[in-house]
Amino acid sequence: MEQKYIRNFCIIAHIDHGKSTLADRFLEATNVIDKGSEVAQLLDTMDLERERGITIKSHAIRMVHNYQGQDYVLNLIDTPGHVDFSYEVSRALASCEGAILLVDASQGVEAQTMSNLYLALDNDLEVLPCINKIDLPKADIEGSVHEIAEILGCAEEEVQKVSAKAGIGIEALLDAVVEKLPAPAGKEDAPVQALIFDSYFDMYRGVVVLVRIFEGSLKKGDRIRLFSTSRDYEIEELGYLGLKFKPQKELLTGEAGYIIANIKEVADARVGDTVTLAKNPCAQSLPGFMEPKPMVYSGIFPINGEDYEDLVEAIAKLKLNDASLIYEKESSAALGYGFRCGLLGMLHLEIVKERLAREYNIPIIATTPSVRFMITLKNGSVIEVHNPIDFPDPSQIEQIEEPYMDTEIIVPTDYIGNIMKLAQERRGIQKDMQYIDEKRVALHYEMPLIEIIFDFYDKLKTVSRGYASLDYVFKEFRESNVVKVDILINGEKVDAMSFICHQDKAHTWGKSVTSTLSEVIPRHMFKIALQASIGAKIIARSTINAMRKDVLAKCYGGDVSRKRKLLDKQKEGKKKMKEIGNVTVPQEAFLAVLKADRD
Repeated sequence: MEQKYIRNFCIIAHIDHGKSTLADRFLEATNVIDKGSEVAQLLDTMDLERERGITIKSHAIRMVHNYQGQDYVLNLIDTPGHVDFSYEVSRALASCEGAILLVDASQGVEAQTMSNLYLALDNDLEVLPCINKIDLPKADIEGSVHEIAEILGCAEEEVQKVSAKAGIGIEALLDAVVEKLPAPAGKEDAPVQALIFDSYFDMYRGVVVLVRIFEGSLKKGDRIRLFSTSRDYEIEELGYLGLKFKPQKELLTGEAGYIIANIKEVADARVGDTVTLAKNPCAQSLPGFMEPKPMVYSGIFPINGEDYEDLVEAIAKLKLNDASLIYEKESSAALGYGFRCGLLGMLHLEIVKERLAREYNIPIIATTPSVRFMITLKNGSVIEVHNPIDFPDPSQIEQIEEPYMDTEIIVPTDYIGNIMKLAQERRGIQKDMQYIDEKRVALHYEMPLIEIIFDFYDKLKTVSRGYASLDYVFKEFRESNVVKVDILINGEKVDAMSFICHQDKAHTWGKSVTSTLSEVIPRHMFKIALQASIGAKIIARSTINAMRKDVLAKCYGGDVSRKRKLLDKQKEGKKKMKEIGNVTVPQEAFLAVLKADRD
């Protein structure tokens, strides 16, 4: 296929604005699937994606659309919409020339829409604006069109109008993709440059690499070189990305497809790497990929110790499929051997846990999430701490800096007061407030990341009745009064439950954790003290009372000293039991700590 008849594009939008449904209609319109196919959100291949109604992975598919008697190849890369998966979006954008900016006509432009739009513009992509859900009774078509036109600086007539669910305007949008989005512009005779935009592990064939070819062409049997590792492999099979792989003899400039080259090691095929030929390699790798920057750190441990070896293998395969996951080995006195994982956000952590349990059948437990802190010691050295276990002795600390985020919240004007109150409680510093139109406003805050990661998003949705949208990007590290809080069960520190927080929040968070634990740890034969401490100072306490046998049941009447004697004997027994007894902490207790209220 000649380059001028190829279009590589993606769909960018806020979560739940209809990207996956629009992709389904595209597949139907181009006869990739039959109309009325039983499976909705076809490109969302994980059960998890369909259950939650979100896209987690970028997915690519090749379609052929006939426009004015000429067949055009459209390579669609479907992207996620949630703020935690912006790295997936950046990978998709780096392999495209154009993007459809999809906006829900009933919701209007939201925070992540803007964030993804700026990512697209940074990548010099041609943006095709489009509003979805025009058939809904509460759709504000004129308002949404006007809003997009103003943001992009385009004419209102250029904004496409579709209903992905009802299939309205799909053909016209496909025509607009052909007309308005540019064709690839690589040279066929140049040294091969292909970008790995995704990869995954196949049990029988090794690593399958998905590539977009920018320069040159690849044939079956070619020896390729991966730029970052300088290792060579022979292409066993290559082809197009349909619903099933379609093997071909070669992939030409501008095309997207897959390569199977007997790559055994999961770590060798890094997403964002450049593929070239071993004989005539290109001079430099392709640009356009941002490195994933973990924002949230959490320990992941197998519930059963014997699953550890399986977890090592599973997390390596998951890393191949999820390039933004970063991990290193760690051990905990309470939980044994596991991994310290760097993730993009709390939803990302949830998805990783769920995928390990479902896809690899390994039940796991995660420790309290933390963020990166930069700590300057009195000897002048600076250390990075994201695990409470590594927190240095407070007497050696000169200053601690915590990460602050530039946060944008778009919300209807009715809920401004609720949002401001919530942001204030979370130590947010308001920068400005911009009215998008008479109904909606964009609030900009600088907010510590530790305050965002727990349940800020849930609380935001609650106080705005689901209408607020959130986006945040890293701003800087700022000096802060941060402390490490230890959780003690019966006087013993439980390292997996320790957390780092601002001093003003230490008592509230500590009390919340001890109260939650008192509800999930079963009663023992002796009294259990649950304490939160900063160093040697106890800041919060809850108590689990002992189970008690009624020793007075057989003592009828008589002198009070008889009862006293029996009670004193029981008291001595309890005291002795407390000294030698161990507290059984169930796995639910670790999960309960994650869910403890942080207000």
